[in-house]
Amino acid sequence: MESVENTPTDSSNEAPAPPSPVARALTPWLGIALGLIGLLWASGIAVDLGIDIIAEQVMVAVLGISFAIIFLNIPVHPKLQGTLPWYDAVAAVLGFAIGAYMFYRYPVLLENIAYMPVEGTIVGVILVFLTVEALRRTAGWGLFAVLISFSVYGFLADLVPGRLQGLAMKPGTFFSFLGIDTTGILGIPLTIITTVVIIFIFLGQVLLRSGGSKFFTDIAAAIMGRSRGGSAKIAVVASGLFGSISGSAVSNVASTGVITIPLMRQGGYSRPVAGAIEAVASTGGQIMPPIMGAAAFLMAELLEIRYQEVVIAAILPALLYYIAVFLQADLEAGKTGIKPVPEDQIPPFLQVLKQGWYFIVPFAVLIYALFFLNSPPETAALFGAGSIVVLGMLFKYKGKNLTVPTLIMCLRRTGEMSVDILVIGATAGMIIGILDATGLSFGLTFLLVQIGEGNLFLLLGLTAIICIILGMGMPTTAIYFLLAVLATPPLVKLGVEPLAAHLFVLYFGLMSMITPPVALAAFTAAKLAETGPMGTAVAACRFGWPAFIVPFLFVVAPNLIMIGEPIDIVIVFVTAIAGIWFASAGMTGFFTMKLSMVQRIAYIVGGLGLLLPSQAFTNAYLVEIAGGVICGGVFALERMNKQI
Repeated sequence: MESVENTPTDSSNEAPAPPSPVARALTPWLGIALGLIGLLWASGIAVDLGIDIIAEQVMVAVLGISFAIIFLNIPVHPKLQGTLPWYDAVAAVLGFAIGAYMFYRYPVLLENIAYMPVEGTIVGVILVFLTVEALRRTAGWGLFAVLISFSVYGFLADLVPGRLQGLAMKPGTFFSFLGIDTTGILGIPLTIITTVVIIFIFLGQVLLRSGGSKFFTDIAAAIMGRSRGGSAKIAVVASGLFGSISGSAVSNVASTGVITIPLMRQGGYSRPVAGAIEAVASTGGQIMPPIMGAAAFLMAELLEIRYQEVVIAAILPALLYYIAVFLQADLEAGKTGIKPVPEDQIPPFLQVLKQGWYFIVPFAVLIYALFFLNSPPETAALFGAGSIVVLGMLFKYKGKNLTVPTLIMCLRRTGEMSVDILVIGATAGMIIGILDATGLSFGLTFLLVQIGEGNLFLLLGLTAIICIILGMGMPTTAIYFLLAVLATPPLVKLGVEPLAAHLFVLYFGLMSMITPPVALAAFTAAKLAETGPMGTAVAACRFGWPAFIVPFLFVVAPNLIMIGEPIDIVIVFVTAIAGIWFASAGMTGFFTMKLSMVQRIAYIVGGLGLLLPSQAFTNAYLVEIAGGVICGGVFALERMNKQI
């Protein structure tokens, strides 16, 4: 959910040139229009008023506005930033025009596409080419290359040898199908983004501009500041809270890292470690309910289950992730002797709560609407946004409150920040359409099932590597779209719980944010920490190691995603925490005191044994018990040595 202001720049240190005068004049109005359309559609007011509009008309309208914003602001090459070449102006006008034309003509085209092949092909060609180029400018070359590869396959599927051979699409059919059919550009991904995600972006904007991010940081400081390594714990808590609504790991790092990274540096953490903790904590926001970087809504739609079920399933893995980062920050502080945050920098808890209590209201409203009123996600988000709009206009936090101009700015920023994800949704629709039309989805599933047949862990390991590679450089939503279509069917075919399979690919796709060589969250944090990007990424992998393990755990033991008896769920969760704690102590080299190499190895081995769920295989509980005995024995010896 990045803004169009985050446009590509060259490798120099010069600030990018401001947009052209035309872009500066038109973009705010286009952004407001896009945001307003999204909010009105999410509210259901069109249906209530009896206005005869279908979802695809709204989708193509916002996509047309997105094209205009993108081509006005993001040039064909970074060196042209600040100018508006004639071809970009034409593309912007064409994008807006095709959106308006399709808004008017779509119902007729959809019903009579077989009798209008020429019009359908022309419209499809324009939509496909604008989508492809808009994707290249916003998401970069990685996802662009993936889309081009699938498009080429669509034309040449019958020439591919072996299991991946499919049905080739004729050019006219290719463009009209992807442009008009509800399995193409205007498919499920774009439907969810238009209906649900835009309103959640607006909710995040309202919270941010009313002082919510500062409140989250202050409340984290008030709770954690007085403990050992308090500065890092503030970063973990604040990034988790803000990341759960921001929708972007990179934006989360940029928003909270400017405060937390200097605070950690002041507290005594090294530059790479400070950047790593912030990167890992911010990345975790994408798996933290309720929003999960918009993936939760898409997951519910693809699995055909209620959104609430996805949220419930994601709670324990997300808690494990943050508990792991929190524990490692504490152990690192103990090892290096990092003290609590100075008292004069810790705001009083009750004072923070008294001044900013109303920031809790939208979350309470959101949860109540989802779980007690059984409202759709977009309705619940609308209620939550409405509550903070009212309260934000009535109250101030640190001098910030909502005014009418601020709300208009929230609408504008909602529209501008939605364009990237709307184009990614259209791209995902194209890929899904090609997979369905050519039969490639069946071929890929069959091939991967053959590779992993009889060895689930081999398939899981292969899938994890593919997810990290495909996820490099992509936003959360793009990562999940792509991997949900390509990587989950083979896992489900081999008996993995579908919800566990979808969460598995989401986790490993997100790990690309901290995994070299393209670790966007770690690199952004490194820039703020003024240190080397690769060193920060390596440190982030060390702090985020449990995230590479936990997905395997909830695949072999669905108890971790709330499937099973309550007592089994509690046992698996508690032993997982213990395992992460002891293994982290071994990796850090500190528990209650500095550890010898033998103690470190014993803690790592015992901790990993505790992490292994008893449901993993027959008699796996013996490994778990052995891990507990090893860790308990080493801990007892450690305590004895400390007392001597």
